[in-house]
Amino acid sequence: MTGTRRGRPRTPLLSRESIVAATLQVIDVEGVAGVGMRSVARALGVDAKSLYNHVDGKDGLLDAVAEQLLGGLVLPSPTGDARRDLHAIAHAFRSRALAHPGAAPLVLTRQLSSLEGLAPVDAVLAVLLTAGASVEEAVHLLRMLLATLIGTLLRELSAAPAFGGDDGQRREALEASGLAAVVRTAPHLAAFDRDAEFEYTVDLAITAVLDRIGQRSGPRSS
Repeated sequence: MTGTRRGRPRTPLLSRESIVAATLQVIDVEGVAGVGMRSVARALGVDAKSLYNHVDGKDGLLDAVAEQLLGGLVLPSPTGDARRDLHAIAHAFRSRALAHPGAAPLVLTRQLSSLEGLAPVDAVLAVLLTAGASVEEAVHLLRMLLATLIGTLLRELSAAPAFGGDDGQRREALEASGLAAVVRTAPHLAAFDRDAEFEYTVDLAITAVLDRIGQRSGPRSS
């Protein structure tokens, strides 16, 4: 006679993909700080030791998540217009980072040597080199652009009070500070338009980069 087999439930089939999905679940609930081999194993219903067959500890988990998120980054095709191309890359990077806000710091801060991690770097370098930057200068400019992009996105994600917010009491607090420059700029300090701030910051950085390349390449025609 056949019947239902009793006992412990079957261990779910583990894969790098399922582990990354479980890690993202942990991040959604507990944030990046909550990620660990045990917390991810609990989400999967497995023993933590079994994860080591697929990832190398907590750092491996975080790198795997960052790589998957960057793997979904759709880099725009170059147009030959350096300003347009750098803007397009920045927007693609922002879009991917904001797709999973809790995990975005991983995309922004993990140094990856995988194809996923290096693809955005290659895209920016290609634009800079085509625009006339030397090899050494292109690396310096790349680092400046990435630092600016990462900084403005982390600011956007945290919405730190120092950069403003939508709270109506914020302006009152600023105006009551007694600090002349703060009081004078209070209406603007109290507001924080994420899209406008991103556009302004990125455009300023790109302008500085293109001006620098122009200076090194010689006088530009008026």
